Amino acid sequence: MTYDAFNQFCGTLPATTYVMQWGDAHVWKVGDKVFAIGGWSKDKQPAYTFKTSDLNYEFLCHKDGYIPAPYFANRGMKWIQQVDTSGALDEELCYYLTESYRLVVAGLSKSKRLTLGLMTP
Repeated sequence: MTYDAFNQFCGTLPATTYVMQWGDAHVWKVGDKVFAIGGWSKDKQPAYTFKTSDLNYEFLCHKDGYIPAPYFANRGMKWIQQVDTSGALDEELCYYLTESYRLVVAGLSKSKRLTLGLMTP
């Protein structure tokens, strides 16, 4: 997946915002909370970082094309980085980005979700 395709996909999720920060990383947020990052690979190739459930974290840590996310995983956070961006894992990436978004939304306060239009009163 290219950064353009990554940004296009993340932009389709409701109430998201985009900012370039942290060394020119493509950062996507919902309710001011990060759910996806494009960038930060060690070899300057595209890489995509996202939050996961405990179960998906354990699974992806041992799957080719994925690593525990630098800067996040070493702090005990359940974030994964997809480093195989050949296109073979694009469909999986879209699934995991959507799940990351869902996890972050679920962690927002009820009032924040209401304000963002992510739930009805």
